[in-house]
Amino acid sequence: MTKLRNSVGERIRAIRKAKGLTQQQLAELSGLDDAYIGSLERGERNFSIDTLEKVLLALNISIKGLMTSQDDGSEQRFNRELAVDEFIVISSELSPEQLQILIRINKQLLNAFQTK
Repeated sequence: MTKLRNSVGERIRAIRKAKGLTQQQLAELSGLDDAYIGSLERGERNFSIDTLEKVLLALNISIKGLMTSQDDGSEQRFNRELAVDEFIVISSELSPEQLQILIRINKQLLNAFQTK
């Protein structure tokens, strides 16, 4: 069970950092103690579903967003998921028109990378 707890904690830390939050800020948003957040992220605490819900609400993510597979443990996959988390945070306040522009830019970048 420790492996799952560690994976959840690592994922919470990655999402928190992608959102530019400190442990103190996440603690305030979730109504939990900052020392508790630290131990949660390190996989040291056995947390309840209610506590997990508080953290997910504070991070504004779903359980599905938290449970993105990291089973292979590769650094490349972790970095890819971190980039996706950061993209979600950056794009969360854009209008639909701005999102469409961002999508087109990303497609052009991908095409440029594929032609090299």
